[in-house]
Amino acid sequence: MTGLTIRPFMENDYEALINYCLPIEQAIYTSLPLKVIEDFRKDKYNLPMVIYLDEDLIGCFALYTDKAGNQFTSNENAILLKSFSLDLRHQKKGLAFKTLKVLPDMIRLSHPDKDEIILTVHHSNVPAINLYKKAGFFDKGYRFNGEEGEEFIFHYALD
Repeated sequence: MTGLTIRPFMENDYEALINYCLPIEQAIYTSLPLKVIEDFRKDKYNLPMVIYLDEDLIGCFALYTDKAGNQFTSNENAILLKSFSLDLRHQKKGLAFKTLKVLPDMIRLSHPDKDEIILTVHHSNVPAINLYKKAGFFDKGYRFNGEEGEEFIFHYALD
């Protein structure tokens, strides 16, 4: 496992996203990558990102970059991590953790004005909660009432 790469979505990634496999039970926790791409086209602050392992597209997420901040924090220098998922065929291999561990350095390079990563995670998504904590995200006790119920707001300081 040498070639883990995170980069912005490009049109030639589209075909791989059509075959993206996400279990139905995970559908309430995240958006399918094609939905992430569709949302990007509606909002210039949504930056869809893809995760590759060598030549295989294995994951997707979006970064919300609006300098005005977002609804989960008053920190105008925060970047929001949204819709993080891995293709079912690549789950339970430690790849989500590896992605989250390299993500802060990637954000520091690509968005040097940002000093914090924010994400929300559904209160019942225990595997994701444990993953985010293991990767260094902190639950400061902030909550948000989402469409599917209570969401925890996690923070990762970039400074």
